[in-house]
Amino acid sequence: MNIELFAHPFSSYCQKAITAFYENGHPFALRMLEPGNEAWEELARIWPIGKFPVLREGERVVPEATTIIEYLHLHHPGPVPLIPDDPDAAIEVRMLDRFFDNYVATPQQKLVADLLRPEAERDPRGVADARAALDKAYAWLDARMAGREWAAGAFSLADCSAGPQLFYADWSHPMDGRFPNVAAYRERLMARPAFKRCIDEARPYRAFFPGGAPDRD
Repeated sequence: MNIELFAHPFSSYCQKAITAFYENGHPFALRMLEPGNEAWEELARIWPIGKFPVLREGERVVPEATTIIEYLHLHHPGPVPLIPDDPDAAIEVRMLDRFFDNYVATPQQKLVADLLRPEAERDPRGVADARAALDKAYAWLDARMAGREWAAGAFSLADCSAGPQLFYADWSHPMDGRFPNVAAYRERLMARPAFKRCIDEARPYRAFFPGGAPDRD
């Protein structure tokens, strides 16, 4: 059966899932999500929560980027095992996946969401808290990445998550030379062919970034 992926190329969580597809050469049909189009209406039917990405293969519907990568690992294994066979190593990879989603992506999205609000409805305290949370996450990761190439040894689910989350987080809350190990890791992720392809495919949509995308990357 053919795999369909309901997604948009500029979404960080979509890029996380798409990186896994590209890393192992899994073919898929992109159901490009745009407001009101057929794919959007179909997404609302199969996953009323409305969040994306969502994978569909036959009658099977799999929401959430992490779960999609787990599904690919289980049902369509490729040459790059994104989840280790060793249970303890797999726990570390899954923990880091949650780290990037919860402690990098969540405060980053707070910064983006605040810019989308009318000026009178913005939340300076919430923005300050989000910036402090990102600094704390950057600092923890900087210590961890000293002497490491990838987050948990070999390239994994954790790095699929790290790529887009660090990519956009540095746009909203730049590291500015304070976290050199994280910055170097981000550069390696950007050079990884699977994620680099995601970056290139998202370039036409950079005008969507609230406050304007920086003139770099």
